[in-house]
Amino acid sequence: MAIEVCKVVLNSVTDASGLAELIERRLFAADQVIAVIGKTEGNGGVNDFTRILADRAFRDVLLARGAEKVSHIPMVWSGGTDGILCPHATVFARMPDQAPASDEPRLAVGIAMSDEILPEDIGRPAMVEKVAEGVGRAMREAGIDDPADVHYVQTKTPLLTMETINDARSRGKSVATDQPLESMNLSNGTTALGIGLALGEIEMPSAEAIGRDLSLYSAVASCSSGVELDRAQTVVVGNRRGAGGRYRIGHSVMTDALDIDGVYRAIRSAGVDLPERARAEDLDGRLVNVFVKCEADPAALVRGRRQVALDDSDVHHHRHIKAAVGGVVAAAVADPAVFVSVAALHQGPSGGGPVAAIVDLG
Repeated sequence: MAIEVCKVVLNSVTDASGLAELIERRLFAADQVIAVIGKTEGNGGVNDFTRILADRAFRDVLLARGAEKVSHIPMVWSGGTDGILCPHATVFARMPDQAPASDEPRLAVGIAMSDEILPEDIGRPAMVEKVAEGVGRAMREAGIDDPADVHYVQTKTPLLTMETINDARSRGKSVATDQPLESMNLSNGTTALGIGLALGEIEMPSAEAIGRDLSLYSAVASCSSGVELDRAQTVVVGNRRGAGGRYRIGHSVMTDALDIDGVYRAIRSAGVDLPERARAEDLDGRLVNVFVKCEADPAALVRGRRQVALDDSDVHHHRHIKAAVGGVVAAAVADPAVFVSVAALHQGPSGGGPVAAIVDLG
């Protein structure tokens, strides 16, 4: 079984016509779709219901075309297409490989759902452990034994709302924060530490290190959180010899918001030869999509220049940095339909973030 992967644009919040067209063209069947990772046009915050609307639209298309157990398919929606970013989705399907068997590393995908993450787990070691266990199961499903072959782990986890905070308190439990928006970053960061633990990038962190020790991070974690689930939804993407298909993934990190070469390093890692000073035209149509996490540098500096996004009380710094990095990445690949997500605590180096690239090797 090989992985097929396609990118489709969302022409409205509830537009899933791109997915429908792929199925109608018989590129794959509805029941072969195993995961969707996408960007929606909402505010990216706790109350961003565009994620729920897009999720419903895509699941309805699959149901109408004969797919079963649609609720089990991970659909990770990241809200907010600030700046020039374009709402879109990357669809993964597993299907028989028609090509002769090859021992070349090719794309492999595994999915898993963790045990329930309780409100009192968020931001604490219990969440790290639950995420790590789920990542291990997703790796096994993908047939990936070596953590070095994992290049991208996309998750969706719960965050805190006033309802879940009050639920924890009614049971005599405390929560790591009573601020729902702050819990988004904390949930993402705790999840990233779970990914790093599962892949051997870090040791089990102490409770005090979570959200504070920025030297601890995963170079392949891309973590998103929302109100639409109560456990970690995990998609592990890597390469496996003999997997078949045309696609391969690679990764690198952007060291800061201007590190355009980090995007090209990820593409080279996936197996595309690029000149030393690469440009978008050198990609020659081989890039499927690039996936990036970013965060405003907590030192409020970029290349030694002072930044004021963290001081802005009118526009949250998440929106500043998403738009800025989105512009850098879109320029690198000449396509604004790229996956750029914020709240990158423990995901890549401080002020930068992981970047993964899926390419079509033909």
